Amino acid sequence: YTTLFRSEAHSKSSTASQITFCPVEKTCSSTMAITDILSTKDIEAALSSVKAAESFNYKSFFAKVGLAGKSADQVKKVFDILDQDKSGYIEEDELMNFLQNFCSSARALSAAETKAFLQAGDSDGDGKIGVDEFQALVRA
Repeated sequence: YTTLFRSEAHSKSSTASQITFCPVEKTCSSTMAITDILSTKDIEAALSSVKAAESFNYKSFFAKVGLAGKSADQVKKVFDILDQDKSGYIEEDELMNFLQNFCSSARALSAAETKAFLQAGDSDGDGKIGVDEFQALVRA
């Protein structure tokens, strides 16, 4: 499995506040990075909105990160990045680490957040989210 993000967070100071961001690096030319589809600015804003424990809401996150407005093909590409084991599904352990796909230093989702996310996306009850289910979840 290829790590798409640097493991250390970098900080950038401004006069009003300090903004933490997570630059993305491609490890090989065939690897798709999340920032090939979503803007770094939108990713930073979305991650900032879910820093607090139990604050993750998939609908608002998808809207803030800009995924809700992307084409079906772009959403599928994001699905392929989130499907870390390339099984064709996003399983519970991959959902728990969902935010870390956007920045490796992001927090893991809590068990309750993960279960709610899975329940929202798993329309056929098989315990995982397929690409069609993910498409519907993003558009919800």
